[in-house]
Parts: sequence; structure tokens; C-alpha cells
Amino acid sequence: MIWSASARVLALLALLGTGTLPAQAGGDPERLHRADLSGIARIVHQEIGAGRIPGAVVLVGNEERIVYRQAFGFAALRPERIPMTVGTLFDLASLTKVVATTTAIMQLVEQGKLDLDAPAARYWPAFGENGKRAITVREMLTHYSGLAPDLNPEVPWDGYRGALRAIVAEKPVATPGTRYVYSDINFEALGEIVQRVSGEPLDGYCAKHIFGPLNMRKTGFRPPARERYRIAPTEYLNGQLRWGEVHDPTAYRMGGVSGHAGLFSTADDLATFAQMLLNGGIFHGARILDRYSVERMTVPQSPPGKGRLRGLGWDLTAPFAANRDDLRPVGAYDHTGFTGTLLWVDPVSKTYVIVLTNRVYPFGQGNAGPLREAVVHLVASRLGPLTDAEVVARRPRLARYYALVSRCREKTPAVLHGACPSPL
Repeated sequence: MIWSASARVLALLALLGTGTLPAQAGGDPERLHRADLSGIARIVHQEIGAGRIPGAVVLVGNEERIVYRQAFGFAALRPERIPMTVGTLFDLASLTKVVATTTAIMQLVEQGKLDLDAPAARYWPAFGENGKRAITVREMLTHYSGLAPDLNPEVPWDGYRGALRAIVAEKPVATPGTRYVYSDINFEALGEIVQRVSGEPLDGYCAKHIFGPLNMRKTGFRPPARERYRIAPTEYLNGQLRWGEVHDPTAYRMGGVSGHAGLFSTADDLATFAQMLLNGGIFHGARILDRYSVERMTVPQSPPGKGRLRGLGWDLTAPFAANRDDLRPVGAYDHTGFTGTLLWVDPVSKTYVIVLTNRVYPFGQGNAGPLREAVVHLVASRLGPLTDAEVVARRPRLARYYALVSRCREKTPAVLHGACPSPL
């Protein structure tokens, strides 16, 4: 019998209703624990040899256990060689957006202090000036606010307060809700909203309400000078090596604390954060987020009919599976950072992958893209294949998304995937 896509979704929903779920292809929940992941070392050594990175730390977790953790190469090459270690601290760059700012925003939403669909100007009135009054918190989290990628370089400013004035002066480059534009301004503004709503600066808020409860002792903004030789330096800028200070130029000018960049951390601390998400917002008794908040963050939240799928803060992608290129780009979620960082979480296989490198060291000419992509594909290849039905069985909140897309494709078979509806 050949079923239509909608029929398959309806059958899946019936299974969900009865509590009878299909088994994962391959059927072994601990498959990755015994998998040969030695190829990761070959990948990293190849990238070091090609001069794209000086070193890296790779960590893979599965089913609440770390199954791979290894450091390679060097954190620094001159004036002395400093070997990379699994405890090396990295400038996380844009991982700040999801590890710090998005988590803080969702905590405030849970407390009833923020409404995702309220205009951001409700919480920061001056933000609404210059055509920004209609932009909502949700649109900023999904990068559908219409704001430019970053602050206008022709507008002079200095310091945190100067950055706020520059944000107020910004005008949208697209009508809010109509076009995906990845924008640091969104999260620079969200970081300020966290401070205004909570009464605590972003760095202090995150230390108290996220990193402290999770015992992420090596995670924070503006690491102390005594940690310098445990930190991977980034780039020579204006003749000076940026080492222990944020690489991002806007965050640097803001004093090192911003909602879009500035966070430093280690692979082990990020593993704790990833496991918290896989646990539905809790880790070792510390409840950071409600399970519903984690789900909302990591399913499609883009405006209806828009092709670029985003969660709240997170980018969305297919789950880890041997056939992941054939799966729809939902189920797992990830984020990268300009300095060469990656955090990838897959609730379907209960797997996470962390890749940390300082690809901008020493002169900003490196490239972490091939490394991150190859590691992800290797891990995926060690897991069995998945079907759409199996993905939805493990993430029931995706059922509506699958049903909407299936109906769209049936009505217009030639339509591009990106033209089909995506909200949940």
C-alpha cells in the first residue's frame, strides 16, 4: 500500500495517541557508545595540516554520557607554543546568543515578565524609534525583525551606552516579519531588554540564573586576567593580539558584554548546557528552563510561509542519522560562532556535538567550516537511518509542522520546500 504524506502523518498521530511508537531503524539506543569515532582525529589533523585551524577541541555526547572528548594541536603558536587541552577556554562568539541571551529571555517569559509577541519597545521604549515600534521579541529571536546585520559603521559611538544610542538610531532594512536577516542588532537589543526587565546586567543575570545553578564554573563574560594562558587567543587586530578579550568588534566596543557575543566557555561546560536541554531544561536537580520552553525554542517559529526555518534563537536542522541529508531540516538544532565554534543538539538521537576552535588565530584567515561539517557528518554516519515518522515520534510537537508541509506539497507538488508553511 502506498500512503500519501498526509496519510502517513495521520497514521503517526494515531500511533502517538495509542502510545505505540515505531522503533528507530537500527534499534540500538546506545549505538554511538560503541561506534568508531577515531575518524574525528583524522579530520582535525587534516584541517590543522591544511592551515585552516591551529587546533581544536571536539566533544560528543550521547544518551547522557560523553562518548568522545579530545584536544588537538595548539591554542597559541607564538611567542610560545601552548598546547590545546580539553579545558581550554574559547571565545564562543555567536553561541552567546543561544547559551546566554535566549536562555535568559525564555526564563523571563516563563516568569510572565516578557511576552514573545509583544513589541520590544514595550520593554525598551526608545528602541521603537525610527520605524522599529512594531518589531516583536519573537521576530528578534528568529531574525525576522528586518534589522540590519550589525550597527551602521558610519555612525560613531563608544561604550555600552553609545551602542544603545546607535541601536535606537537604526532603521529596519526590511518590513518586520517579511524577510530573514541574520542580525547581531537583534541580540544586542535583547541583551539590554534582559537587563531592563530583570533589573540585572546580562552578565550578572546569566551567572546567577544559568551558569551558577548548572555549575558551569568556567563560563562567563570578561574572564579574569589570571585565566589568560588557559584561553585560546583569537586575532591580531591593530597590531595587538586579542587574548582573553572578546574578538567581536561591536561587543569589544561595548565593554565585553553583549547579547550577541562576549561569552567564554569550555567544551565540558557546554556539554553540561547541552545535556540540560536534552533533559528538558534540568540538570542534576537544577531546573533552568521549563520543558515547554525548550520545545518552543527548538521547533519552527519563523513567520508563516517563510523558507528559512528558525527556532527561538536556534537554527534548525535535520537530526543525526545516516540519511540525514534526506530528512527535513527540523528535529535537531544548532548554532555556530564566528571564531570557529559549534554547538549541535539532537533530541531525536539524544546526541550533541561540540566543536571549539580559534580559526581566526592569528590573522583571521582560517576556516572552521570544513571541520564542523565533517565532524557532524561522521557522527551522523555512525547512527542508523531515520524516517519522518520516527522523527515525529520522538518530537511530537513537530507533527503539525510535518502535516502542514505535507499538505502544501500535495497541493503544489512542484513547490519548493521553502515555500511551504513553517509555523508551530
